[in-house]
Amino acid sequence: MSAVILESVLTCPHCGSAKQETMPTDACQFYYECERCKAMLRPKPGDCCVFCSFGSVPCPPIQQQTGCCG
Repeated sequence: MSAVILESVLTCPHCGSAKQETMPTDACQFYYECERCKAMLRPKPGDCCVFCSFGSVPCPPIQQQTGCCG
């Protein structure tokens, strides 16, 4: 089993701003406010968190194939 990656780059679909963030390992992050345009990001339908929708790396539970954190 590969090591879980905890850093992901979130990219805002509204303004294109990208920022590296550390993903929580004990909960899903359902909301994320873009620092640049202040848009409130929410997961796309079918995704469990903002990292799965807008991140460069999916969240830890998805990486470990243990299912969605919801």
